[in-house]
Amino acid sequence: MLENVRNICLALPEAVEHIDGFGHNTFKINGKSFVISGESEKGFSLSFKSDRETQEFLLQKEHFFKTPYIGRHGWVSIENPERGAWDELIGLIQEAYLRAAPKRLVKKWMELHQS
Repeated sequence: MLENVRNICLALPEAVEHIDGFGHNTFKINGKSFVISGESEKGFSLSFKSDRETQEFLLQKEHFFKTPYIGRHGWVSIENPERGAWDELIGLIQEAYLRAAPKRLVKKWMELHQS
C-alpha cells in the first residue's frame, strides 16, 4: 500500500518524501505535509490534509476517522483501505496536495487539469 501512496504523491509536481521522527512516510510540498502514512498495530494507516467541511463529510463514512493530534486541523485518516477505496483516495490525496501547495503550483495544476 505504501507503494500506491508513494506513486500517487510523487507524481505530483515538486512533492517529496521524508521519513519523520516517528518513522512515518511523510509527503510534502514546499515544506508542508499533505500526506502521512505508516504502520500501526492495526496495519497500514494513511492520513491526509483536508478542510473542515470535507473532514465532517468523510467522518460520516465507516472507514474514516479524525487523525490523532492533528485532526483538529482538518486531517483525516483511514486504516487498511480496501481496493475500491483507492479511486476516492487518489482524489483526496490530490486535494490535500492542493491545500498545501504554493499558489503557483495550484495554478499550474488547475491549468493542466481543466476540461
